[in-house]
Amino acid sequence: MLFHADVQIHSKYSRASSKNADIEHIALWARKKGITVVGTGDFTHPAWLAEIKRKLIPAVEPGLLRLSSEYQKRVDAISPKACLDSPIRFMLEVEISTIYKKWDRVRKIHHLIFVPDLQSADKLAAKLSKIGNLASDGRPILGLDSRNLLEIILESEPHSYLIPAHIWTPWFAALGSNSGFDSIDDCYGDLAQHVFAVETGLSSTPPMNWRLSSLDRFHLVSNSDAHSPEKIAREATSYDTDINYFAMLHALKNGEGLAGTIEFFPEEGKYHLDGHRNCGICLRPEETKRHNGLCPVCGRALTIGVRHRINTLADRTEEEILLNPPARARPMRSFVPLPEILGEFKGVRARSKTVMRSYENLLGNLGSELYILGHAPMEDIRKTESPLLAEAIMRLRQGEVIRQPGYDGKYGAIRMFQK
Repeated sequence: MLFHADVQIHSKYSRASSKNADIEHIALWARKKGITVVGTGDFTHPAWLAEIKRKLIPAVEPGLLRLSSEYQKRVDAISPKACLDSPIRFMLEVEISTIYKKWDRVRKIHHLIFVPDLQSADKLAAKLSKIGNLASDGRPILGLDSRNLLEIILESEPHSYLIPAHIWTPWFAALGSNSGFDSIDDCYGDLAQHVFAVETGLSSTPPMNWRLSSLDRFHLVSNSDAHSPEKIAREATSYDTDINYFAMLHALKNGEGLAGTIEFFPEEGKYHLDGHRNCGICLRPEETKRHNGLCPVCGRALTIGVRHRINTLADRTEEEILLNPPARARPMRSFVPLPEILGEFKGVRARSKTVMRSYENLLGNLGSELYILGHAPMEDIRKTESPLLAEAIMRLRQGEVIRQPGYDGKYGAIRMFQK
């Protein structure tokens, strides 16, 4: 089983002087997390593309890149010993933002773009540079209709493809409540048949998306949406295929070898429920309706979250999809990042030195984070760290967690224990 996740490298991370934000650290964290294939981040940014070309070379596996020997040795030297056998491959990927006016409304849509080789990356970057300034940000912002962006991708290279990113995010997504559309077809027009997968985002899970019959024709993928290497594998897509760009593309198109997803608990996502962050107001959809969509504190419009937006567009109930999931449904598991679990029961921040010491010890003795969260024997976890961590991970695997929902750009929290 291989896992794929993307990392979105913004311009502040693409400078060589930035701490922990070069290709080597992405490779190191992908290995620690248990990710086999990781997105490169923004290959259209000139500085980051130079970093990619300096440190990565074509892998034996078709359509993928790997670290050159010099940099692979550096990563091996600082990798946890129980993770050393994990291969790390890179897929050329970029997240692009399109902002434009359509049907008398401003649209702000994010898209994931994938290409199979550096020549294709160069060719696409050259085309897009004529439309907008690719060096201004690590997520290119183009004044371009989503349909026209897709056309450019399709014409640039036959095996390049586009996946609508985190489709429910209120402000920047194909189906977002504030700047999106009511269907993928509306977003991509006459080229929508060339979209075969959509990304669910941190604030929704596949079952939430199954409630829309209009999404039945798409396969659902999940990615970490990681703006720093440490955040890789918050979400991931699993494949039962060869480590191969074209095999993975085939799985996305036809479902053969698409094994499922690793998910956030959607409540932890920062747009799960409705709310107004400045006023500390978080509401469920039925509560928002009682307040006519207005904040009960300041009277301004609430940010409508993912659950509410899905309720608005859904033509199936939660009970219906549980009894009869769509044919393209795949298994999913929801996890919480291991440092967050360690930080909770130790009573310290997830990035504290205390947590990092325990984290590195666990990885060095047991294996990658995804292995520990999903598969490591409880007795091994008890011996390596503590019975309390074993209890926490057992609760996690059973979905017995305490959920504090996120809203209006504020992350939620998932806890294993009562305070």
